[in-house]
Amino acid sequence: MAQRTVTPSPASEVPVAPAPAAAPLVTFETVRNHPRVKVFVRKADEALAEIGYTEHGERHVGLVAHIAFNTLKRLGYPEREAELAAIAGYMHDIGNGVNRDHHAQTGATMAMQLLHDMGMPDVEIIRIMGAIGNHHENDGDPVSAVAAAVILADKSDVHRTRVRNPDMIKFDIHDRVNYAVEKSFLNVDEASKQITLELTIDTSISQVMEYFEIFMTRMLASRKAAKFLGTTFGLTVNGNRLT
Repeated sequence: MAQRTVTPSPASEVPVAPAPAAAPLVTFETVRNHPRVKVFVRKADEALAEIGYTEHGERHVGLVAHIAFNTLKRLGYPEREAELAAIAGYMHDIGNGVNRDHHAQTGATMAMQLLHDMGMPDVEIIRIMGAIGNHHENDGDPVSAVAAAVILADKSDVHRTRVRNPDMIKFDIHDRVNYAVEKSFLNVDEASKQITLELTIDTSISQVMEYFEIFMTRMLASRKAAKFLGTTFGLTVNGNRLT
C-alpha cells in the first residue's frame, strides 16, 4: 500500500487567528453620558434632598470631576491619572442613593460594577474605588493621587448654589455657611507646591468662625490630601490667609 506524503504548507499559508481587539478606553465622557450613571447621580441627590442636605447632583459632581482633573494635571501627573480622578469625582456620591451613612464605601462598590460592565480594566477600577471609598472626611484617607485629588475637589465645593432653600438659612448652619460663600476657588500653584482654597464670604450672613465650626474636619482632610501630593494646603477668606 502506497504511503501518502503530506507536504506542510508554507508558514505564509498557515491561517493565523486575529489578535483580540483591545477594549475601548473608558473615558470620562463615557462615564458621564452613561444612562445608568445619570440615574444613580440624580437619584442620590434626590435622596439627600429628602433629608435636607445641600445639593449633591450633576452640578456638584461635575465640578468635583473638573477640579480633581485640573489638580493632577497642574501638578504634572499623567493625563490618564487625571482622567481617573475625574471619573472618580463624578461617581463619588452615588452611594447616597442607598444611604448617607457609609455612602463612600457603598458608592465604591456600585462604581466597581458599573465600570466593569463598561469594560474598564481592574487595575483602573480599583484606583477609582479607592478614591470614592476614601473621599469622606470622617473615614477616608488619601490612599493615592487619584484619591487625594478627589478629596481636595470635593471639600472645595462650598457655595451658595448648593443651598436648596435660602429661606431656611437662618435655621441651619450648613445652609447658612454655604449661602454666605459668594466665590470659591481651589488655586493649585505648581511652582510653589501650594494648594489654596480661596473663599469670598458675605459675613453679614455667616461669620468666618461658623465656617470653621462645621468645616474643620474637611480642612484637615484637605491638608492630608495636599501633603500626599507633595504640596501644602492653605485657606484664604476675603483675601486673608488663615491657614
